[in-house]
Amino acid sequence: MWKSRRRVRVAVLALAVSLSGLLAACGTSSAAGGGSSSGGSGAVLKLQDPGNAGPLAYAKREGILEKRLKAVGASVEWGGSYASFTATIDAVHSGSVNVLAGAISPAVGYLANSPDIKIFSVTDPITDPAAPQTDGLVVRPDSPIKSVADLAGKQVAVNKGGKGEYLLLLALEKAGIPVDQVKRVYLNPDQGAAAFATGKVDAWWAIVKAYPEAVAKGARVIVHGRDLDDKDLTILAARNELLDRHPEAVQVYLQVLQELTEEARKTPEKFENVFLDQGPTAVSGARLAQNIATAKYANIPRHVTKDDGANIQQVAELFRKYGVVSAAVDPAGVLFDLKAAAGSPSPAAAG
Repeated sequence: MWKSRRRVRVAVLALAVSLSGLLAACGTSSAAGGGSSSGGSGAVLKLQDPGNAGPLAYAKREGILEKRLKAVGASVEWGGSYASFTATIDAVHSGSVNVLAGAISPAVGYLANSPDIKIFSVTDPITDPAAPQTDGLVVRPDSPIKSVADLAGKQVAVNKGGKGEYLLLLALEKAGIPVDQVKRVYLNPDQGAAAFATGKVDAWWAIVKAYPEAVAKGARVIVHGRDLDDKDLTILAARNELLDRHPEAVQVYLQVLQELTEEARKTPEKFENVFLDQGPTAVSGARLAQNIATAKYANIPRHVTKDDGANIQQVAELFRKYGVVSAAVDPAGVLFDLKAAAGSPSPAAAG
């Protein structure tokens, strides 16, 4: 009987040890997944695919964000590709993207109806005259259009509520041409390129990758954004819940982007053809040279400050004036002080 009871006590003790180990293992697993026991935030930054060039493409290939975010208990998920900021809207609504880049103009249209994101960083425009142009109102080589004034009665392709439409409105105002005398044809970049090439529109405001491609094919430039009083800064925005709950993770993202942009200014070649040097996403020749030259002049993304509200106000007022958006956008309500939230005083607060 004594031996039998002893065997029972030993079995119970073994079971307790086994359960203790199992619970410890479960606790470790929870911490690895972002549970509170590890002190990590558990944040997941959901980013669109960065393509084959630029700081984020390089970061993805090298696993830089994964390593740096791990230090604050966060992680990154790389998602799909989108042609523009406006094309990313559905992904933001669904939650499959929670950090995105673009310009103030499309953000104004989005924020006028869906105030679920905030701007935490801006990049000042390139002003060095030696830097390559990155956008332009283009016409075909044989077009009779010689100036913005010649656009009256013509059709111009622009991205709806985006930088192309914003710059066209600015150009028409500067030239004194009533906006209603020019028909804006709303097309995304790919559609705009096709419509321009086939003569379905008279002109097109080509931006980002589309601009050098159009010029390389012989398009003639009427005016550039740098010729105008352009307040449409490049921005970084994120969903409110990510900024409110995990500002330290967003701060890491911005720091990595800042560091790699600085590195790309010095050695831009290694930030081109990051994954593939052949195929539709690879560039070579004049296009590669253009990209390299542009990267050398890129400004570093910085934390947004309350002073940037004036730029947002100018873009928003122009869009409201011409019916692009109907609702007002309060600049103070769409800016997020990431430095303060992540533990560092903002320049505005320090002043």
